[in-house]
Amino acid sequence: MRDMPAPRKYPPELRERAIRMAVEARQHAATRAGAIARVSDQLGINRETLRNWVSQAEVDAGHRPGTTTDQAQRLAELERENRELKRANAILKSASAFFAAELDRPHTR
Repeated sequence: MRDMPAPRKYPPELRERAIRMAVEARQHAATRAGAIARVSDQLGINRETLRNWVSQAEVDAGHRPGTTTDQAQRLAELERENRELKRANAILKSASAFFAAELDRPHTR
């Protein structure tokens, strides 16, 4: 069974616009303080949500250290694949033990 991601509360277009507005506001000294709060209030977005979006956008652009969105997706894929392989390996081990026990049993004909 796959875990389903949480439904998105905000459409991608709004997310991109909000990030762009916040980044632009933070570039100007006059609007830097409180830029995220102002933009989030204007667009009706939770402040912490916008702060996280902006931080992730900065990581993705290489302006801040951290795990990029692409890296996080690839890591999640690899972890999922690893879980599946471990499960398959456990099944194969138990099947191998079962058939080994069958071969060791005396057969009557």
